[in-house]
Amino acid sequence: MESQHNEQYDSQFESLIQVNDSTRATFYRKTYMHVALAVLLFIIVEAVFIRITPLVEFMMSMLNGWRWLLVLGVFMLATNYAEKIAHTSHDKTQQYLALLLFVVAEAVIFVPLITVAIYVGELQQSNLLNQAAVVTLGLFTGLSAVVLFTKKDFSFLRSILVVGFFVAIGIIIASMIFGFDLGLIFSGAMVILAAGSILYQTSNLVHKYHTDQYIGAALGLFASLMLLFWYIINIFLSRD
Repeated sequence: MESQHNEQYDSQFESLIQVNDSTRATFYRKTYMHVALAVLLFIIVEAVFIRITPLVEFMMSMLNGWRWLLVLGVFMLATNYAEKIAHTSHDKTQQYLALLLFVVAEAVIFVPLITVAIYVGELQQSNLLNQAAVVTLGLFTGLSAVVLFTKKDFSFLRSILVVGFFVAIGIIIASMIFGFDLGLIFSGAMVILAAGSILYQTSNLVHKYHTDQYIGAALGLFASLMLLFWYIINIFLSRD
């Protein structure tokens, strides 16, 4: 996949592996700044969405059976398109629009989960969402630091992640067909998968990207961060 992305780039855009430490540090700073901006935008858009009652009611109604699979399918199409534009276009406007599309798609898909988390948090008189966010950011920071400081290449995780995601989709579909609850074990397994995705995406940041791909790199990291956040919230919701 990465080789296909690299072929799209002209010689004027150097691979990070070939540049000096200062240029590489600038790339890292730009990437994580865009991740932070994406997170901030997600919070703002989500805060707006959960106040739109018809949208909340519609998304809650889509949780049942095959309708949720349809929602996930539309989400995957939108995110794949956004990733393709972010990674293959030199046009910064297109790249930012791709990142915006991805953030909005994430905000829509999170509407029912955030709604439930707020309701449960109020019942338990706990700040469930803040707790989940702190744990998520802590894990994300720790995993990213491991790769950035050790410079270890985690590209070997790609095939494992692809298989893992296909297995997860299969289990989700099976749960819809047979009506069983995915439960805490599945959420824990997905947290591990999300952690692997963060290691893989951060490894790409160190070894694979070109100097103008920081928006695409940010999109990949943000996607992994949000996957981790989703299942951390589910684990918190599973507590007695």
